[in-house]
Amino acid sequence: MKPVSITSRRRWMMAITAAFSAALCATSTWAWTDKPVKLLVPAPAGGTMDVVARVIAQQLSADIGQPVVVDNRPGAGGGIAVQALLQAPADGLTIMVTADNILTEIPHVMKLPYDPLKDVKPIATVARAGMLLVAAPNVPADNVKALVSHVKANPGKISFASYSAGTTSHYAGMILNQKEGLDMQHVPFAGSPPALQQLMGGQIQVMFDGIVTSMPQVKAGKLKAYGVAAKTRSAHLPDVPTLTELGYPELVFGNWLGVIASSALPADITAKINAAVIKAADAPAIKSRLQAAGFEPNTPASSAELAQGLKADFERNAAIVKRFDIKLNQ
Repeated sequence: MKPVSITSRRRWMMAITAAFSAALCATSTWAWTDKPVKLLVPAPAGGTMDVVARVIAQQLSADIGQPVVVDNRPGAGGGIAVQALLQAPADGLTIMVTADNILTEIPHVMKLPYDPLKDVKPIATVARAGMLLVAAPNVPADNVKALVSHVKANPGKISFASYSAGTTSHYAGMILNQKEGLDMQHVPFAGSPPALQQLMGGQIQVMFDGIVTSMPQVKAGKLKAYGVAAKTRSAHLPDVPTLTELGYPELVFGNWLGVIASSALPADITAKINAAVIKAADAPAIKSRLQAAGFEPNTPASSAELAQGLKADFERNAAIVKRFDIKLNQ
């Protein structure tokens, strides 16, 4: 065997070093820390939010070259997780994946030991979730107009479910009641799954629910879909009109899932996490998985832009809660 020359060995070592440096540089481009990151989730393991968090955590870990560990802290309308977030140092080592409603809806019906607009700031979105007006399969109405007529013809007999009092699922039903002069009674549940079970069983007639949870039942023929609470139709249910199309522009609701942090987090770290989260959410495998689950395509935005949107939603929701005197136990 011909011996390897010193020159060839040096070239080989230089090539290995260059490749390693390039890989390190690619990782460091997205990294904001050289330590493990804790990703808080305000929901129990196994739920939709937890699944999204774990998918994103895995991709982030690969991108930044550090472990990203999911820490479930359910309870108190997200308050337990937010408090844990605020008690940790604002250094980017503890962040949180959540739906934005814990900042824009829950604070109006629950006393919290923090200001959702001043103490917390959004970093980046991962996906967006739409809302859908659905009905039990035994409701003798195939569209919103027929539903309104059916409710008016049966005063005091029709109820609408929500996945929790004080949420947009609740708001939307109250707005429809007021707009059409209906008397549907509100029945709150602890989440979508138990509400949908009652709906499919015919015990409750109507519900405004998230597309992510109701779409499988709609496609299976177990629920009727009347309208999407958005300005544009959902790619998941293209044949279902928007409620705006049907004359209800007030019924535009939706949430985003994304990463938030303490408002004390420095601007440079905020910008790095924003870029890393957007990159992770845009990874083909992640994007495909989220869209298959019923989420709408992500719309990247800066932390400042998201903060403006949160403030607008917070104020709109505050006005709705005041108008209908909505309380958590309703």
